[in-house]
Amino acid sequence: MKTLIFAAIAVLLLAPISLQAKQEKQKAVLVTGASSGIGLKVTEYLIKNGFYVYAGARKDADLKRLDAMKNTSSVRLDVTKQSEIDAAVKFVAKQGRGLFGIVNNAGVGVFSRMSEMADKDILWIHDVNVMGPHRVNKAFIPMLIESKGRTSIIGSISGYVTGAFSGAYSMSKFAVEAYTESLAADLAESGVHVGIVDPGGFKSKIREKLTLFRLTGSYELNQQLTDEQNVELQKAKEGNDKLKEPDEVAEAVMHLMMSDKPKMRYMVSPNKGGADITMKMLLTRLIQLNSDQPYEYTRDEIVALLDELLKADELLKTE
Repeated sequence: MKTLIFAAIAVLLLAPISLQAKQEKQKAVLVTGASSGIGLKVTEYLIKNGFYVYAGARKDADLKRLDAMKNTSSVRLDVTKQSEIDAAVKFVAKQGRGLFGIVNNAGVGVFSRMSEMADKDILWIHDVNVMGPHRVNKAFIPMLIESKGRTSIIGSISGYVTGAFSGAYSMSKFAVEAYTESLAADLAESGVHVGIVDPGGFKSKIREKLTLFRLTGSYELNQQLTDEQNVELQKAKEGNDKLKEPDEVAEAVMHLMMSDKPKMRYMVSPNKGGADITMKMLLTRLIQLNSDQPYEYTRDEIVALLDELLKADELLKTE
């Protein structure tokens, strides 16, 4: 009888220690905008690969749904509200797991001619897409430095390719490319890796939301619409359904979070056409920038420089 009592006491005493050891061993990642699309897919992949996920969302129904997932705690997180970011830091710290990674996925878009777009829409896009990751990273950097962890942004190939109607969105995605480079240099000696994943056109709720915004001025999916508006929304849904699921984007995030040699940039195009356009635009800018300037490179000098950079990239992969 005494033996059974002592055994029961030992189990009770060791249980908290075992739980704490498990929490310390399991790496935790914060995902913003985790309720749908790329954010939800990334959350699912992280869980599948053994991470614990703090899943950021804004709506009660989404928070409840995310909480029901294995190895996940929902976090009310609007990246434009510093008070919610500060509360998220306190919540994550209180859980005792620390924080290994961040996936800054929350993002918005408005598409219109730059000559017609309202200032408030441009500022709103930047508040979410640019200042959002900056606020979140800045708040959690002490925890990332402690874990020598990793932070990432879901950018877009729109950070390299733009057009008459995508200017404001592309402005925000161009900006986070520069932000990624700057933060990487800033944290270079801290042991924290900084990277960006640039997807092309994958399946996402953003197309439905953009259609709703164009029709009603609101992104809310559960709106009362006219028959004509419902027809437009259905067309957007059908177009979105034809696109690929963002599994490849989630796989790129997994490499960034798990590889011994994570990259700074990951271009993830759903097809060769998207990749071709992106590379062509990058090289077009190089040619435009180089043309007719006092220190203009010749073709042979450009090729030699390209060979040098490619060789340096190969060396980085083998180190």
